[in-house]
Amino acid sequence: MKNKIILKEIQGIQTIPSIMDILNVSREKAVYYVYRLRKKGYVKTKRLSNNKRVYNISFENRLKGSSYYEIINQHSPIKIATPQIYRIYGKKPSLEETLVYAIKTSSLRTILASLALFKKISDWSELYKLAKENHIERQVGALYDLARKVMKTRRMTKRFKINSFPKKNCAFEYIIPDLKSKDFKEIENVWKIYLPFNKGDLEAYK
Repeated sequence: MKNKIILKEIQGIQTIPSIMDILNVSREKAVYYVYRLRKKGYVKTKRLSNNKRVYNISFENRLKGSSYYEIINQHSPIKIATPQIYRIYGKKPSLEETLVYAIKTSSLRTILASLALFKKISDWSELYKLAKENHIERQVGALYDLARKVMKTRRMTKRFKINSFPKKNCAFEYIIPDLKSKDFKEIENVWKIYLPFNKGDLEAYK
């Protein structure tokens, strides 16, 4: 079977058993096909917490694009598995851009995993610009203060804090609709942002 035909049949997120089912082949043959496609650059492999291997099989892998989820997984102890990966070609997204993307997903696990980015973020001017464009300056501020509760972070600049701080008559906003914290009310009150996490959600960072 030619590589292009195999690629077309099994592109996406797969395991060896799923490839066996799709192609109706033995385990040995499925492993061999993955090996062939990997040599051509079509396969990226991830090992999950249960030691299970998952294969991201796509023509786009050969183009060497980057994805926000790969960047988050690179820095975070909380890993994200997603069946659809949006890739950016021609440049690697910055950590600041990745953090803003994560917040905009409104995904509980993606935002939780992205807290780890605060350990490395250094360009607060870029982060403020991107956050302002997406109207999430206060969300970034609240999540930064939350991250500081469980890890060492890069220091937020005074300019970012002053420019992002809520005005006197600002209404409370959500990061994820209808989710509030029971444990971090002080941060919520400072930024007038409802946090979607409690202490138990942050255990992976300890």
